[in-house]
Amino acid sequence: MDQNHYATAPEDRIPLGQKIAFGMGMLGNQMFPAALAIFMVVLVRGLGMNPVMWGILFFLPRLVDAITDPVMGFISDNTRSRWGRRRPYIFIGSIITGLSYIAMWQIYPENSELFNFTYFLLLSIVFYVGLTIFATPYIAMGYETSNDYHERTRLMAVAQWIGQWAWVIVPWFWLVLYDPEIFATPDAGARQLSVWVGLGCLLLTMTPALFCKTQVVREEDLSDLSISKLGDNLQALKTGFTEAFRCLPFRKLCIATFFVFNAFNTVAGFSFFIIVYYLFSGDAAAAGSWPAMFGSVSALATSFLVIPAITFMSQRLGKKRTFLLSQSISVLGYICFWWCFDPAAPWKMLLPLPLFSFGIGSLFTLMMSMTADVCDLNELNTQKRLEGVFGAIYWWMVKFGFAIAGLFSGLILALVGFDQDAAAQSASALQNLKLAYILVPISGTLIAIISMSGYDLSEQKAHEIRQQLETRRGKLATA
Repeated sequence: MDQNHYATAPEDRIPLGQKIAFGMGMLGNQMFPAALAIFMVVLVRGLGMNPVMWGILFFLPRLVDAITDPVMGFISDNTRSRWGRRRPYIFIGSIITGLSYIAMWQIYPENSELFNFTYFLLLSIVFYVGLTIFATPYIAMGYETSNDYHERTRLMAVAQWIGQWAWVIVPWFWLVLYDPEIFATPDAGARQLSVWVGLGCLLLTMTPALFCKTQVVREEDLSDLSISKLGDNLQALKTGFTEAFRCLPFRKLCIATFFVFNAFNTVAGFSFFIIVYYLFSGDAAAAGSWPAMFGSVSALATSFLVIPAITFMSQRLGKKRTFLLSQSISVLGYICFWWCFDPAAPWKMLLPLPLFSFGIGSLFTLMMSMTADVCDLNELNTQKRLEGVFGAIYWWMVKFGFAIAGLFSGLILALVGFDQDAAAQSASALQNLKLAYILVPISGTLIAIISMSGYDLSEQKAHEIRQQLETRRGKLATA
């Protein structure tokens, strides 16, 4: 065997049932943003909300979410309970998130624009706080489930494979929401469909709390979360932040994810507008199932091509090389859209999807596995297990960027001259929208590739770190 590759020991294998239970949580975790991206269009197209206000609704709640994530990470890392550090919060957060998602979509066109804006803003803040309570411990649970370099990737591959079905299912909400035979208006569809989405996701996100195991840590290594220790804990949180940002491999992961994910999300909602207004001249009925087909084919390509391919490649090329290759492939896909968004042949828009899908499709499978490796490196340097803090900071970068992406989405729509009240858009507005759809994510991807080119936490180095950790504190069991 090549000395740079190591077989996974039997005791490091995660049972398939555990992987599936963790993956069910990922399905709920991805169903929420997938559905939200489609439902948010209803605010503009169904309720006629100003695009700038629409962008603010993307920005402010996610900004609050980004601020609360690190606090939740610290709390989760230091919680003492009979159910472990993560599971109580996953359970509670799933309930808050599911119910608040239902509540925030109970808005009506007869209300004033200001009322709908304020109501939605306040309820969405509650939603994102609940999502923080669920997602931060959930992500940390994934980081600590295995100590093995490759088993971490396999866990994330299973979770992302299951989670991708959100992106297969949710695009068909376009048809449901805009079919007058199903719902009289899109806003009526959002009010009713949100009930099914909220309750379904509540059950999915609750699953890891009920069935997944978590790592045991020594209680003497945990901080006291009592009010009397608030000052000490704030200092410890600050120290944890400082230590995390000092870790160069972790900084590279955050930068790369920030630019790939959020450049993609800046333009993700534009696919609907391009298909309806550019390919079908503003006729949503004529566009039919094409918006749904676009999203579903992309997700299916991720599930059945991208995730298996990168799981295979990462065990042979390493995680860094696999990331660089997969992102380069996605750039080719984005370039192809210039010719494949063709009003004369709408089916051409499906051709770049297998290439395009390598960008987002590979991102979190690799990055979540690599972050788990970074947590081991941090423990070696600081003697602390801070999966919650690292996960919170990582997702803080994602969510803060997502907030900016939402703001830029509204600004780009305004800058290109998109008129939400017009049945048809100008040719220049549509050409500029198509150009933004291609150039923005390519720019973000190239920045990510440059950042990750210096990433040096290889399999060999990760194996050496694990050996040193096990010599120091022995193998950690699971609860």
